[in-house]
Amino acid sequence: MSTLGEREPVHVTVWDEATPGAPRVLLVHGTMTWGTECFAGQRPLAEMFRLEVVDRRGFGDSPDIARSDYETDAEDILQFLGHGAHLVGHSYGAAAVMLAASVRPEAVQSLTLIEPSPLRTAAGHPTVAAAVRRIREAFGAFDAARMDPEVYLRASTEPYGLPAPEPTPRMLRAVRSAMRERPVWDAALPLGRLAAAALPKVVINGTWETAHPEYREFIGAALAACGEYLAEAIGARHVQVSGASHAPHQERPDEVNAVLTRLWQS
Repeated sequence: MSTLGEREPVHVTVWDEATPGAPRVLLVHGTMTWGTECFAGQRPLAEMFRLEVVDRRGFGDSPDIARSDYETDAEDILQFLGHGAHLVGHSYGAAAVMLAASVRPEAVQSLTLIEPSPLRTAAGHPTVAAAVRRIREAFGAFDAARMDPEVYLRASTEPYGLPAPEPTPRMLRAVRSAMRERPVWDAALPLGRLAAAALPKVVINGTWETAHPEYREFIGAALAACGEYLAEAIGARHVQVSGASHAPHQERPDEVNAVLTRLWQS
């Protein structure tokens, strides 16, 4: 990893109505979103925990970056870890927290991966391997750098039965950053170091049975298989949330919050 040097710090929103000294939690969002939008469903947990909601570079209120990168995100997380915190990463953000935890496992009080998307780590699974091939073909079929962000937003949602978010300036900035991201599905991550780390770990996946068939076929089945594979590989508890797809913490917040509460209180 490179050093951050003179880079401007990323933005962190703090939700904290807990008693002083409550456990710290760093929450790291995925792509085409930002911290407070991604983790709005976890806001009630601030009554018991200090939630530090990170905006990755290029998203939310954090500085621009030429190309979003999970390694850069991990460097930012390491700057915030201090003497210790619980780490939570959703989708793209899962790769960043995995990298940070592998570097400083002694400072990580627990690790939660929600729908982790570094598919290459589980490429030995045939469902995942097929998905990686599909994604590579899809990426090669168009030039995202030249595509209009509103068109990209619709192409990333509507064919899969997802409502296209309102194209606000903040959302379009997130889309532009996503269009330039280093592909997380191709990330090579240090699973051995995470397996050796003596810290509580949880992987949370949706079961995807209620998702649009096109969405489930293109990526859903592979993400579910990737989560199961990663949980076994790093010695994590695997939690499956019924009736949810790629955002179980948003679709079933009460169920996911109960898992997080038990983990952080232990």
